[in-house]
Amino acid sequence: MLWQLPATQLAGLIRSREISAREAVQAALDRLNDVNDTINAVVDHRPEEALTAADIIDARLRDGGEVGALAGVPVTVKVNVDQAGYATTEGVTLQRDLVAKTNNPVVDNLLKAGAVIIGRTNAPAFSLRWFTSNRLYGETRNPRDFRLTPGGSSGGAAAAVTAGIGAIAHGTDIAGSIRYPAYACGVHGLRPTLGRVPTFNASLPERTIGGQIGAVSGPLARSIADLRLALAAMAVGDVRDPWWVPAPLTGPSVNRRAAICVAPDGLNTQPEVAQAVRDAGTRLETAGWHVEELTTTPPLAEAADAQAKLVFADGYADLLARAEREGDAGALNVLAHRRSSALALDQAAFSRVLIRRATLLRQWLRFFETYAVLVMPVSAELPFENHLDMQGDDAFARVWRAQMPQLALPYLGLPGLTVSTGLLGRTPVGVQVVSGRYREDLCLAAAEAIETSGAPPSPVDPQTG
Repeated sequence: MLWQLPATQLAGLIRSREISAREAVQAALDRLNDVNDTINAVVDHRPEEALTAADIIDARLRDGGEVGALAGVPVTVKVNVDQAGYATTEGVTLQRDLVAKTNNPVVDNLLKAGAVIIGRTNAPAFSLRWFTSNRLYGETRNPRDFRLTPGGSSGGAAAAVTAGIGAIAHGTDIAGSIRYPAYACGVHGLRPTLGRVPTFNASLPERTIGGQIGAVSGPLARSIADLRLALAAMAVGDVRDPWWVPAPLTGPSVNRRAAICVAPDGLNTQPEVAQAVRDAGTRLETAGWHVEELTTTPPLAEAADAQAKLVFADGYADLLARAEREGDAGALNVLAHRRSSALALDQAAFSRVLIRRATLLRQWLRFFETYAVLVMPVSAELPFENHLDMQGDDAFARVWRAQMPQLALPYLGLPGLTVSTGLLGRTPVGVQVVSGRYREDLCLAAAEAIETSGAPPSPVDPQTG
Protein backbone atom coordinates (compact mmCIF):
# COMPACT_ATOMS: atom_id res chain seq x y z
CA MET A 1 0.00 0.00 0.00
CA LEU A 2 1.23 3.49 -0.78
CA TRP A 3 1.05 4.73 2.83
CA GLN A 4 3.58 2.05 3.79
CA LEU A 5 6.26 3.23 1.35
CA PRO A 6 9.26 5.34 2.41
CA ALA A 7 9.53 8.92 1.19
CA THR A 8 12.50 8.13 -1.07
CA GLN A 9 10.50 5.52 -2.98
CA LEU A 10 7.27 7.55 -3.05
CA ALA A 11 9.01 10.62 -4.44
CA GLY A 12 10.63 8.55 -7.18
CA LEU A 13 7.34 6.93 -8.18
CA ILE A 14 5.60 10.32 -8.30
CA ARG A 15 8.38 12.01 -10.30
CA SER A 16 8.34 9.17 -12.83
CA ARG A 17 4.53 9.46 -12.90
CA GLU A 18 4.07 5.77 -12.07
CA ILE A 19 1.68 7.04 -9.40
CA SER A 20 0.20 10.46 -8.85
CA ALA A 21 0.79 12.75 -5.90
CA ARG A 22 -2.96 12.70 -5.36
CA GLU A 23 -2.90 8.90 -5.01
CA ALA A 24 -0.07 9.10 -2.47
CA VAL A 25 -1.75 11.82 -0.45
CA GLN A 26 -5.16 10.16 -0.59
CA ALA A 27 -3.61 6.93 0.70
CA ALA A 28 -2.05 8.80 3.63
CA LEU A 29 -5.36 10.52 4.38
CA ASP A 30 -7.17 7.19 4.26
CA ARG A 31 -4.65 5.78 6.71
CA LEU A 32 -5.18 8.80 8.95
CA ASN A 33 -8.93 8.14 8.88
CA ASP A 34 -8.36 4.48 9.74
CA VAL A 35 -6.06 4.87 12.76
CA ASN A 36 -5.94 8.42 14.04
CA ASP A 37 -9.05 8.14 16.20
CA THR A 38 -7.20 5.41 18.09
CA ILE A 39 -3.85 7.15 18.61
CA ASN A 40 -4.75 10.87 18.37
CA ALA A 41 -1.49 11.80 16.65
CA VAL A 42 -2.86 14.36 14.15
CA VAL A 43 -5.01 17.02 15.80
CA ASP A 44 -5.71 19.37 12.87
CA HIS A 45 -6.02 18.48 9.21
CA ARG A 46 -7.86 19.69 6.12
CA PRO A 47 -8.01 16.93 3.52
CA GLU A 48 -9.20 19.09 0.64
CA GLU A 49 -6.24 21.46 1.05
CA ALA A 50 -3.84 18.52 0.96
CA LEU A 51 -5.47 17.04 -2.16
CA THR A 52 -5.40 20.42 -3.90
CA ALA A 53 -1.68 20.71 -3.13
CA ALA A 54 -1.15 17.21 -4.54
CA ASP A 55 -3.01 18.17 -7.71
CA ILE A 56 -0.67 21.13 -8.16
CA ILE A 57 2.32 18.76 -7.96
CA ASP A 58 0.76 16.48 -10.56
CA ALA A 59 0.04 19.42 -12.88
CA ARG A 60 3.64 20.60 -12.68
CA LEU A 61 4.86 17.12 -13.55
CA ARG A 62 2.54 16.94 -16.55
CA ASP A 63 3.90 20.30 -17.71
CA GLY A 64 7.52 19.22 -17.27
CA GLY A 65 8.09 21.57 -14.32
CA GLU A 66 10.27 21.20 -11.22
CA VAL A 67 8.60 19.63 -8.20
CA GLY A 68 11.42 19.22 -5.66
CA ALA A 69 13.04 16.27 -3.92
CA LEU A 70 9.93 15.53 -1.83
CA ALA A 71 7.60 15.59 -4.82
CA GLY A 72 4.13 14.79 -3.48
CA VAL A 73 5.38 13.07 -0.30
CA PRO A 74 2.82 13.32 2.54
CA VAL A 75 4.31 14.87 5.69
CA THR A 76 3.08 16.20 9.02
CA VAL A 77 4.17 19.27 10.99
CA LYS A 78 4.02 19.90 14.72
CA VAL A 79 1.47 22.26 16.29
CA ASN A 80 4.19 24.53 17.69
CA VAL A 81 5.32 25.94 14.33
CA ASP A 82 3.56 28.52 12.19
CA GLN A 83 1.59 27.24 9.21
CA ALA A 84 -0.37 29.99 7.50
CA GLY A 85 -4.08 29.71 8.24
CA TYR A 86 -3.62 27.34 11.19
CA ALA A 87 -3.38 28.06 14.91
CA THR A 88 0.08 27.75 16.45
CA THR A 89 -1.36 26.28 19.63
CA GLU A 90 1.67 24.65 21.28
CA GLY A 91 -0.94 22.31 22.72
CA VAL A 92 -2.58 24.97 24.91
CA THR A 93 -6.10 26.38 24.92
CA LEU A 94 -4.68 29.88 25.44
CA GLN A 95 -3.43 29.84 21.82
CA ARG A 96 -6.32 28.08 20.09
CA ASP A 97 -7.10 31.30 18.20
CA LEU A 98 -3.48 32.28 17.44
CA VAL A 99 -3.76 31.76 13.69
CA ALA A 100 -0.49 32.19 11.79
CA LYS A 101 -0.41 34.59 8.86
CA THR A 102 2.84 33.24 7.44
CA ASN A 103 4.74 29.95 7.44
CA ASN A 104 7.66 29.09 9.66
CA PRO A 105 10.77 28.74 7.40
CA VAL A 106 10.85 24.98 8.00
CA VAL A 107 7.28 24.73 6.69
CA ASP A 108 8.17 26.86 3.66
CA ASN A 109 11.17 24.64 2.97
CA LEU A 110 9.08 21.47 3.06
CA LEU A 111 6.59 23.01 0.65
CA LYS A 112 9.36 24.25 -1.67
CA ALA A 113 10.69 20.70 -1.79
CA GLY A 114 7.29 19.50 -3.00
CA ALA A 115 6.04 17.91 0.24
CA VAL A 116 2.31 17.89 0.92
CA ILE A 117 1.35 18.66 4.50
CA ILE A 118 -1.50 16.37 5.51
CA GLY A 119 -1.88 17.39 9.14
CA ARG A 120 -0.55 18.94 12.32
CA THR A 121 0.64 16.72 15.16
CA ASN A 122 0.05 16.82 18.89
CA ALA A 123 2.43 17.98 21.63
CA PRO A 124 2.24 18.32 25.41
CA ALA A 125 1.20 21.74 26.67
CA PHE A 126 4.06 24.21 26.14
CA SER A 127 6.14 21.23 24.88
CA LEU A 128 7.29 20.65 28.47
CA ARG A 129 7.14 16.86 28.86
CA TRP A 130 8.46 13.56 27.50
CA PHE A 131 4.80 12.47 27.46
CA THR A 132 2.11 13.86 25.15
CA SER A 133 -1.24 15.08 26.44
CA ASN A 134 -2.94 18.43 26.91
CA ARG A 135 -6.33 19.98 27.69
CA LEU A 136 -6.84 21.19 24.13
CA TYR A 137 -6.44 17.97 22.14
CA GLY A 138 -6.16 15.16 24.67
CA GLU A 139 -3.66 12.32 24.82
CA THR A 140 -1.54 10.79 22.06
CA ARG A 141 -0.92 7.04 22.31
CA ASN A 142 2.10 5.02 21.29
CA PRO A 143 1.08 2.86 18.30
CA ARG A 144 3.35 0.01 19.39
CA ASP A 145 1.97 -0.25 22.93
CA PHE A 146 -0.57 2.02 24.58
CA ARG A 147 1.02 1.36 27.97
CA LEU A 148 4.15 3.24 26.89
CA THR A 149 4.64 6.95 26.36
CA PRO A 150 4.80 8.01 22.69
CA GLY A 151 7.47 10.41 23.90
CA GLY A 152 7.35 14.16 23.95
CA SER A 153 7.25 16.79 23.00
CA SER A 154 7.03 15.57 19.37
CA GLY A 155 4.92 12.62 20.49
CA GLY A 156 2.25 13.19 17.87
CA ALA A 157 4.90 13.35 15.15
CA ALA A 158 6.47 10.05 16.18
CA ALA A 159 3.12 8.30 16.61
CA ALA A 160 1.94 9.50 13.20
CA VAL A 161 4.95 8.31 11.24
CA THR A 162 5.07 5.01 13.17
CA ALA A 163 1.45 4.31 12.25
CA GLY A 164 1.90 5.29 8.60
CA ILE A 165 0.29 8.73 8.71
CA GLY A 166 2.80 10.38 6.40
CA ALA A 167 6.27 9.24 5.42
CA ILE A 168 8.10 12.06 7.25
CA ALA A 169 7.18 14.01 10.36
CA HIS A 170 8.49 17.39 11.45
CA GLY A 171 9.48 17.74 15.09
CA THR A 172 11.28 20.17 17.39
CA ASP A 173 13.91 19.44 20.04
CA ILE A 174 15.15 21.50 22.99
CA ALA A 175 15.64 18.63 25.46
CA GLY A 176 15.15 15.44 23.46
CA SER A 177 11.79 16.23 21.88
CA ILE A 178 12.68 14.61 18.54
CA ARG A 179 15.06 11.94 19.77
CA TYR A 180 12.96 10.58 22.63
CA PRO A 181 9.64 10.19 20.73
CA ALA A 182 11.54 8.38 17.96
CA TYR A 183 13.08 6.10 20.60
CA ALA A 184 9.77 5.48 22.36
CA CYS A 185 7.88 4.69 19.15
CA GLY A 186 10.58 2.65 17.44
CA VAL A 187 11.42 4.94 14.52
CA HIS A 188 14.34 7.28 13.78
CA GLY A 189 14.73 10.96 14.61
CA LEU A 190 17.40 13.59 13.93
CA ARG A 191 18.13 16.62 16.05
CA PRO A 192 20.27 18.79 13.72
CA THR A 193 23.03 21.16 14.79
CA LEU A 194 21.88 24.56 16.03
CA GLY A 195 21.66 26.74 12.91
CA ARG A 196 21.25 23.91 10.42
CA VAL A 197 17.47 24.21 9.87
CA PRO A 198 16.02 27.74 9.84
CA THR A 199 13.03 28.41 12.07
CA PHE A 200 10.97 31.40 13.19
CA ASN A 201 7.41 31.83 14.44
CA ALA A 202 6.17 35.30 13.52
CA SER A 203 2.98 34.64 15.51
CA LEU A 204 4.86 34.45 18.83
CA PRO A 205 7.20 36.73 20.79
CA GLU A 206 10.94 36.32 20.22
CA ARG A 207 12.27 33.35 22.18
CA THR A 208 14.41 33.70 25.28
CA ILE A 209 18.13 33.10 24.79
CA GLY A 210 17.78 29.60 26.22
CA GLY A 211 15.26 28.78 23.51
CA GLN A 212 17.23 30.49 20.79
CA ILE A 213 20.42 28.51 21.40
CA GLY A 214 18.75 25.22 22.33
CA ALA A 215 15.70 24.61 20.17
CA VAL A 216 15.88 23.18 16.65
CA SER A 217 13.54 21.65 14.06
CA GLY A 218 14.27 18.29 12.47
CA PRO A 219 12.75 15.15 10.90
CA LEU A 220 11.39 11.84 12.16
CA ALA A 221 11.00 8.94 9.73
CA ARG A 222 10.90 5.18 9.38
CA SER A 223 14.23 4.98 7.50
CA ILE A 224 17.56 6.74 7.74
CA ALA A 225 17.42 7.45 4.00
CA ASP A 226 14.21 9.40 4.59
CA LEU A 227 15.87 11.39 7.38
CA ARG A 228 18.64 12.32 4.97
CA LEU A 229 16.13 13.40 2.32
CA ALA A 230 14.08 15.41 4.83
CA LEU A 231 17.11 17.15 6.32
CA ALA A 232 18.24 18.37 2.89
CA ALA A 233 14.78 19.80 2.28
CA MET A 234 14.48 21.44 5.70
CA ALA A 235 17.96 22.97 5.78
CA VAL A 236 17.61 25.55 2.99
CA GLY A 237 18.55 28.99 4.29
CA ASP A 238 16.13 31.72 5.32
CA VAL A 239 17.06 35.23 6.45
CA ARG A 240 14.34 35.19 9.11
CA ASP A 241 16.55 32.96 11.25
CA PRO A 242 19.76 34.80 12.21
CA TRP A 243 21.15 31.58 13.72
CA TRP A 244 21.07 29.75 10.36
CA VAL A 245 24.52 28.74 9.07
CA PRO A 246 25.27 28.00 5.38
CA ALA A 247 27.24 24.86 6.24
CA PRO A 248 27.49 22.14 3.58
CA LEU A 249 25.40 19.04 4.18
CA THR A 250 28.46 16.86 3.55
CA GLY A 251 31.70 17.63 5.36
CA PRO A 252 35.30 16.54 4.76
CA SER A 253 36.07 12.84 4.66
CA VAL A 254 37.21 11.37 7.99
CA ASN A 255 38.28 7.96 9.20
CA ARG A 256 35.36 5.73 10.13
CA ARG A 257 36.26 5.61 13.79
CA ALA A 258 33.44 5.34 16.33
CA ALA A 259 33.37 5.43 20.10
CA ILE A 260 30.67 3.73 22.13
CA CYS A 261 29.89 4.46 25.77
CA VAL A 262 27.14 2.68 27.67
CA ALA A 263 27.30 4.82 30.82
CA PRO A 264 28.54 8.34 30.02
CA ASP A 265 29.20 10.40 33.15
CA GLY A 266 28.10 7.50 35.36
CA LEU A 267 24.64 7.17 33.80
CA ASN A 268 22.75 4.33 35.50
CA THR A 269 22.03 2.53 32.26
CA GLN A 270 19.64 -0.43 32.20
CA PRO A 271 21.24 -3.68 30.96
CA GLU A 272 18.93 -3.83 27.93
CA VAL A 273 19.95 -0.33 26.89
CA ALA A 274 23.64 -1.06 27.44
CA GLN A 275 23.29 -4.16 25.28
CA ALA A 276 21.70 -2.08 22.50
CA VAL A 277 24.69 0.29 22.53
CA ARG A 278 27.18 -2.58 22.36
CA ASP A 279 25.12 -4.26 19.64
CA ALA A 280 25.25 -1.01 17.63
CA GLY A 281 29.03 -1.07 18.01
CA THR A 282 29.14 -4.61 16.64
CA ARG A 283 26.97 -3.55 13.70
CA LEU A 284 29.36 -0.70 12.94
CA GLU A 285 32.34 -3.07 13.07
CA THR A 286 30.56 -5.40 10.63
CA ALA A 287 30.12 -2.41 8.31
CA GLY A 288 33.86 -1.67 8.41
CA TRP A 289 34.05 0.94 11.18
CA HIS A 290 36.79 0.88 13.80
CA VAL A 291 35.00 0.87 17.16
CA GLU A 292 36.32 1.54 20.66
CA GLU A 293 34.33 1.22 23.87
CA LEU A 294 35.03 4.07 26.29
CA THR A 295 34.26 4.29 30.00
CA THR A 296 34.29 8.11 30.00
CA THR A 297 33.43 10.95 27.66
CA PRO A 298 33.72 14.72 27.94
CA PRO A 299 31.18 16.14 30.43
CA LEU A 300 27.54 15.37 29.71
CA ALA A 301 25.85 15.60 33.11
CA GLU A 302 27.05 19.16 33.64
CA ALA A 303 25.83 20.12 30.17
CA ALA A 304 22.44 18.52 30.87
CA ASP A 305 22.09 20.40 34.15
CA ALA A 306 23.02 23.65 32.45
CA GLN A 307 20.47 23.07 29.69
CA ALA A 308 17.70 22.45 32.21
CA LYS A 309 18.60 25.71 33.94
CA LEU A 310 18.59 27.67 30.69
CA VAL A 311 15.26 26.22 29.56
CA PHE A 312 13.45 26.97 32.81
CA ALA A 313 15.23 29.90 34.47
CA ASP A 314 15.07 32.14 31.42
CA GLY A 315 11.44 33.31 31.50
CA TYR A 316 10.28 31.00 34.32
CA ALA A 317 7.87 33.45 35.95
CA ASP A 318 6.08 34.20 32.69
CA LEU A 319 5.85 30.53 31.73
CA LEU A 320 4.53 29.62 35.18
CA ALA A 321 1.87 32.33 34.98
CA ARG A 322 0.72 31.06 31.58
CA ALA A 323 0.71 27.45 32.79
CA GLU A 324 -1.41 28.41 35.78
CA ARG A 325 -3.87 30.14 33.47
CA GLU A 326 -3.90 27.06 31.24
CA GLY A 327 -4.35 24.68 34.16
CA ASP A 328 -2.48 21.81 32.53
CA ALA A 329 -1.50 19.36 35.28
CA GLY A 330 1.51 17.93 33.42
CA ALA A 331 3.05 21.31 32.67
CA LEU A 332 2.45 22.54 36.23
CA ASN A 333 4.06 19.38 37.61
CA VAL A 334 7.22 19.97 35.57
CA LEU A 335 7.42 23.63 36.55
CA ALA A 336 6.89 22.82 40.24
CA HIS A 337 9.73 20.31 40.24
CA ARG A 338 12.08 22.67 38.36
CA ARG A 339 11.18 25.75 40.44
CA SER A 340 14.08 25.74 42.91
CA SER A 341 16.81 25.35 40.26
CA ALA A 342 15.15 27.94 38.02
CA LEU A 343 14.87 30.56 40.75
CA ALA A 344 18.42 29.89 41.95
CA LEU A 345 19.84 31.13 38.65
CA ASP A 346 20.41 34.84 39.26
CA GLN A 347 22.05 37.11 36.70
CA ALA A 348 25.60 36.19 37.73
CA ALA A 349 24.84 32.46 37.67
CA PHE A 350 23.05 32.80 34.33
CA SER A 351 26.17 34.43 32.90
CA ARG A 352 28.36 31.63 34.27
CA VAL A 353 26.16 28.99 32.60
CA LEU A 354 26.56 30.70 29.23
CA ILE A 355 30.30 31.18 29.68
CA ARG A 356 30.81 27.57 30.69
CA ARG A 357 29.16 26.44 27.44
CA ALA A 358 32.26 27.40 25.44
CA THR A 359 34.54 25.39 27.72
CA LEU A 360 32.46 22.22 27.52
CA LEU A 361 31.85 22.51 23.80
CA ARG A 362 35.59 22.93 23.19
CA GLN A 363 36.20 19.61 24.96
CA TRP A 364 33.60 17.89 22.81
CA LEU A 365 34.96 19.34 19.58
CA ARG A 366 38.40 18.00 20.49
CA PHE A 367 36.81 14.62 21.17
CA PHE A 368 35.32 14.60 17.67
CA GLU A 369 38.74 15.24 16.17
CA THR A 370 39.55 11.69 17.31
CA TYR A 371 36.21 9.98 16.72
CA ALA A 372 33.81 10.53 13.84
CA VAL A 373 30.84 9.61 16.02
CA LEU A 374 29.89 8.60 19.53
CA VAL A 375 27.20 5.98 20.11
CA MET A 376 25.51 6.19 23.51
CA PRO A 377 22.07 5.71 25.09
CA VAL A 378 19.14 7.89 24.15
CA SER A 379 17.89 7.32 27.70
CA ALA A 380 19.20 5.28 30.61
CA GLU A 381 15.94 3.30 30.52
CA LEU A 382 13.67 1.63 28.03
CA PRO A 383 10.68 3.80 27.05
CA PHE A 384 8.74 4.81 30.13
CA GLU A 385 5.32 3.71 31.25
CA ASN A 386 2.96 6.45 30.11
CA HIS A 387 2.73 9.42 32.50
CA LEU A 388 5.43 8.07 34.81
CA ASP A 389 6.45 11.66 35.58
CA MET A 390 3.06 12.23 37.27
CA GLN A 391 3.52 9.38 39.79
CA GLY A 392 5.25 11.32 42.55
CA ASP A 393 8.57 12.99 43.32
CA ASP A 394 10.69 9.84 43.04
CA ALA A 395 9.21 8.94 39.66
CA PHE A 396 9.73 12.47 38.36
CA ALA A 397 13.37 12.45 39.48
CA ARG A 398 13.87 9.02 37.89
CA VAL A 399 12.63 10.31 34.53
CA TRP A 400 14.93 13.33 34.59
CA ARG A 401 17.98 11.29 35.61
CA ALA A 402 17.40 8.86 32.76
CA GLN A 403 17.10 11.62 30.16
CA MET A 404 20.49 13.19 30.81
CA PRO A 405 21.96 12.15 27.39
CA GLN A 406 19.16 14.06 25.65
CA LEU A 407 19.36 17.24 27.71
CA ALA A 408 23.11 17.66 27.19
CA LEU A 409 23.21 18.01 23.41
CA PRO A 410 21.03 21.14 23.04
CA TYR A 411 23.28 23.01 25.46
CA LEU A 412 26.30 22.04 23.37
CA GLY A 413 24.58 22.68 20.02
CA LEU A 414 25.60 19.26 18.68
CA PRO A 415 23.61 16.97 16.36
CA GLY A 416 22.13 13.76 17.71
CA LEU A 417 20.29 10.96 15.90
CA THR A 418 18.10 8.27 17.42
CA VAL A 419 18.38 4.95 15.61
CA SER A 420 15.77 2.39 16.55
CA THR A 421 17.46 -1.01 16.60
CA GLY A 422 14.90 -3.53 17.79
CA LEU A 423 12.05 -4.57 20.03
CA LEU A 424 11.98 -6.28 23.40
CA GLY A 425 8.51 -7.75 23.19
CA ARG A 426 6.61 -4.66 22.03
CA THR A 427 8.98 -2.20 23.69
CA PRO A 428 11.35 -0.39 21.31
CA VAL A 429 15.05 0.00 22.01
CA GLY A 430 17.66 2.05 20.19
CA VAL A 431 20.74 4.21 20.47
CA GLN A 432 21.82 7.81 19.99
CA VAL A 433 24.54 8.73 17.49
CA VAL A 434 26.35 12.04 18.10
CA SER A 435 28.95 13.91 16.08
CA GLY A 436 30.58 17.31 15.76
CA ARG A 437 28.83 20.49 14.69
CA TYR A 438 27.25 20.34 11.20
CA ARG A 439 28.33 16.71 10.81
CA GLU A 440 24.85 15.27 10.48
CA ASP A 441 26.33 13.43 7.50
CA LEU A 442 28.49 11.38 9.87
CA CYS A 443 25.53 10.68 12.16
CA LEU A 444 23.53 9.54 9.14
CA ALA A 445 26.34 7.37 7.78
CA ALA A 446 26.81 5.57 11.10
CA ALA A 447 23.06 5.27 11.61
CA GLU A 448 22.63 3.77 8.15
CA ALA A 449 25.25 1.14 8.97
CA ILE A 450 23.46 0.34 12.25
CA GLU A 451 20.04 0.24 10.57
CA THR A 452 21.24 -2.20 7.91
CA SER A 453 21.47 -4.97 10.53
CA GLY A 454 17.87 -4.52 11.60
CA ALA A 455 15.23 -2.11 12.86
CA PRO A 456 11.68 -2.62 14.16
CA PRO A 457 9.15 -3.27 11.40
CA SER A 458 7.07 -0.21 10.57
CA PRO A 459 4.58 1.22 9.92
CA VAL A 460 2.43 -0.67 12.40
CA ASP A 461 -1.22 -1.00 13.28
CA PRO A 462 -1.94 0.47 16.72
CA GLN A 463 -1.61 -2.10 19.51
CA THR A 464 -4.33 -1.45 22.04
CA GLY A 465 -3.86 -4.36 24.42
